[in-house]
Amino acid sequence: MIEIKKAFLENLITIQNISKQSFTETFAEINTPENMEKYLQENFNTTQLTLEINNPDSPFYIAYFDREPVGYLKLNLGNAQTETIKDETIEIQRIYVLKAFHGKKIGQLLLDQAIKVAKEYDVDYIWLGVWEENHRALQFYAKNGFVTFDKHIFILGNDQQTDLLMKLPIKTKS
Repeated sequence: MIEIKKAFLENLITIQNISKQSFTETFAEINTPENMEKYLQENFNTTQLTLEINNPDSPFYIAYFDREPVGYLKLNLGNAQTETIKDETIEIQRIYVLKAFHGKKIGQLLLDQAIKVAKEYDVDYIWLGVWEENHRALQFYAKNGFVTFDKHIFILGNDQQTDLLMKLPIKTKS
């Protein structure tokens, strides 16, 4: 059974472990060990994650598979968004699922949670950035109706990479 639950500061170690493992499983093969280590240290250290979890504009949700934490979702509202795109948006900053649980619809349930939150906030659309080389994620988001609308630079360690910015309309124009 899969459950999605809101995360709080007491879930810090769980989020940290999933972050490091999932990011490594997804990106280590095509990035240098030095750049990977630098990114993991800067972005998933206890201080940084504590700041993120404590930010009321960045809700986290953990996915549990048979009570085992296997993935999470991080959203950014308002000023917490990593890009200033438009006021009526929500950013999906992370949907991370451990590789052993790929194909079990956990990513889909986390995305469904993001859509539910976006509808509650009555935003125009959800947006996110996906590395142009992450073909699996690009295919997943396209299958779910996201379209590319821009791009930006993402820094991984000392490497500049290109993220495609994708969005999904939430409000229908009347």
